[in-house]
Amino acid sequence: MRISDFWRLMDDEFGPAYSRVLASDLVLTGLGGITASQALEKGVEPKRVWLAVCDMQEVPPERRLGRDIQPKRD
Repeated sequence: MRISDFWRLMDDEFGPAYSRVLASDLVLTGLGGITASQALEKGVEPKRVWLAVCDMQEVPPERRLGRDIQPKRD
């Protein structure tokens, strides 16, 4: 997963403004007590960070892959 995918999932699940608050303020116990932003800065794989956020925020498993994106039609 790319960092851009991480932010797309965060924005889709929590909204663009709140996702930034969560990333900077929510302490992720599954990553040793650091925030998502700190984890990404340290080079933790974005998928691992995303799943840690999902665990802390109790995101249901069916929403952890993000919403389906319809292909563009020509």
